[in-house]
Amino acid sequence: MTTTDAPVRVLYNGSCPICSKEIEHYQRYSEGEGLPIAYDDLMTEAREAWTIDETSAAKALRVRRGDQVLVGVDAFLALWEAMPRYRVLARLVRLPGVLTLARWVYDGMLAPALFWLHQRRERRG
Repeated sequence: MTTTDAPVRVLYNGSCPICSKEIEHYQRYSEGEGLPIAYDDLMTEAREAWTIDETSAAKALRVRRGDQVLVGVDAFLALWEAMPRYRVLARLVRLPGVLTLARWVYDGMLAPALFWLHQRRERRG
């Protein structure tokens, strides 16, 4: 089994309305297709298996594929590559220039903004 064929496990922020909606979509699709993808909400005890604290985990999507733990855009790529419907998207995002832009947008802007909103929700209770 190659790394890209290894089962995928996703750690996501279930308290984030945007994150959870997107992950719920992937989960419905992967379960409907019988794909070996597991989903762990970092706000549950499932996070403990990841050996990461809640604050660090909330900063970006994480995917475990085999022995690798991928974060941010790389995590999305691993998830998309595990789902036939999204493999074309993964190939497109891996193109030179597109990958750089995707990392700049998600890792540099979207993930920090979503984390800021998460912290704000947490402070407000």
